[in-house]
Amino acid sequence: MELKRVVVTGLGALTPIGNNVPDLWESLVKGVSGAGPITRFDASKFKSQIACELKGFNPLDHFDRKELRLLDDYSVYGLVTVDEAFRDSGLLDGNVDKTRIGVVWGSGMGGVKSLQDEILEYGRSEDGQPRFSPYWIPKVIVDICAGQIAIRHGLQGPNYCTAAACATSAVAIGDAFNLIRLGKATAMVAGGSECAVIEAGIGGFGNMRALSTRNDDPKTASRPFDKDRDGFVLGEGSAALILEELEHAKARGAKIYAEITGMGLSADAHHITASHPEGLGVILAMREAVEESGMAITDVDHINTHGTSTPIGDISEPKAIIGLFGDHAYRMAINSTKSMTGHLLGAAGAVEAIATILTIKHGIVPPTINHFTDDPEIPALDFTFNQAKPRDVNFAISNAFGFGGHNVCLAFRKY
Repeated sequence: MELKRVVVTGLGALTPIGNNVPDLWESLVKGVSGAGPITRFDASKFKSQIACELKGFNPLDHFDRKELRLLDDYSVYGLVTVDEAFRDSGLLDGNVDKTRIGVVWGSGMGGVKSLQDEILEYGRSEDGQPRFSPYWIPKVIVDICAGQIAIRHGLQGPNYCTAAACATSAVAIGDAFNLIRLGKATAMVAGGSECAVIEAGIGGFGNMRALSTRNDDPKTASRPFDKDRDGFVLGEGSAALILEELEHAKARGAKIYAEITGMGLSADAHHITASHPEGLGVILAMREAVEESGMAITDVDHINTHGTSTPIGDISEPKAIIGLFGDHAYRMAINSTKSMTGHLLGAAGAVEAIATILTIKHGIVPPTINHFTDDPEIPALDFTFNQAKPRDVNFAISNAFGFGGHNVCLAFRKY
């Protein structure tokens, strides 16, 4: 069986540094930080009081109040970005077989805001009566956004969700890629969404000591690969990609951003939250993505790292890069866009896939901002510190890792 080639023909994004793809890209190139004091709730008693929240986004610009009663914010974010991606691709503009278009969508925590709100409301009940909303379960379940996307656009192809913590949406993209190249779909919507900037999210990650507590200087709090990093900054939002079989895209005259050529998957088999100290699982995932692409490791021009700004992870990932690429590691342009967007958990992989694709398209590597002090434990790779750099990128990979030791690497090539 001959595998089909798969290309990216549409993008959508809703992030702390841009409510659409053009604004996201402009902010990435300029090195804009999306971090600030939490405004969604009173965080004054929390250890971490900062986050990368959305800015200027109003759900009522996209849905009426009746519709919003049925949707957790994570689904709202997902539906909005998918709308943008379809407009961008033009895939649904003509006569298209929607039984051959599917959805793989993911979220790390699903409708956790609705879950929290329902439990708090029950706890406030003076008579203990279980006055739960009839909508709360279909708002909370992690697969519902995939279903909502299909319903909104009439898509009857493969439809399911992925869940691999912070690697979730990267897995979704890889699964969609495989479904198309195996001939099970002509086109797929893939991505992820997250809305965990809530009391339970900040409190839970904060008590794990995973979050930055640089409350007095939030814009510089996310500082991947810096000696004084103290944790990630929680973000929210969504990102969507339209993947399409190459010949189908060419036949309809679609614009093509890039070709997706490989996916690597592995497990650290080490710890429930900490990465393997030598990055052994990461090496496996990166190697598989490159080999599946039919490329050599010396062909890789750029890596968008997972780079969360955590003390352990920011050491193990560069070790893995050195472990696989050897001397070539020093010739690649490497960055962490989480320095600007914060960590969007289950949506992070899709946001960073878009950043990688646009790096290939525009020939500009966005910076890793907030670098002040070199860490002697981290190899002196080209992390694109503090300022974007022009770079002709023909082949690039994007890493995403999740609690539980999940490792995913996606490979993209200039078309």
